[in-house]
Amino acid sequence: SQLGNPEGADKPNKKYYDVSFIIHILIKMTDKDAILLHKVKNSDKIAFKTLFFNYHDTLFRFVQYKIQDGDIAEDITQETFLRVWKMRSKLKSNKSFFSLIARISTNLCYDHSRHNEVRQRHESLIPRNNDSQTNPPEEKVLSTFLEDEIQKIVETELPEKCRQVFILSRVEKLSNNEISESLGISVRTVENQIYRAIKILKKKLKNYL
Repeated sequence: SQLGNPEGADKPNKKYYDVSFIIHILIKMTDKDAILLHKVKNSDKIAFKTLFFNYHDTLFRFVQYKIQDGDIAEDITQETFLRVWKMRSKLKSNKSFFSLIARISTNLCYDHSRHNEVRQRHESLIPRNNDSQTNPPEEKVLSTFLEDEIQKIVETELPEKCRQVFILSRVEKLSNNEISESLGISVRTVENQIYRAIKILKKKLKNYL
């Protein structure tokens, strides 16, 4: 069959995953997080520490992706959680916690970039065009970050056959019947492999949404 490209299916182009699909299939907010946020809103420090430990590494990777400096990323991560605690009375337990801390940290990253820009201007005394320093919208940054995370998971966490089927389905947009014909496997096997891929992605990306 000439459908798809099974031999090259395990090497998709970067930035080629349908992030909207991934977001759709993942659970946006767990009951556990909702309970923790409700407790934090009522100044429960133990609940706050639990959220901190659950999300610290996830947020740190997100910030480091933007800043490209581990020390600064850690400072911004810590400051983000401090701001969450200060604004705890305004928390909404039905909203994604990661979306909240991603927004706060993105603003802190922007403030850091502006501070560096001003300092560099004073040091060089050379005026610069602000346009090149404009940060992309938070949604775009998060989407780009998720694309990279999804690609990393697909390339390193999915078993070979599972990865191959997932890419043919979600990247090359082949139907289950077309994948079955292309790879010489049953439609049921295709369905099982897609389900397996989604299950792994849900587990690995649960903190990001």
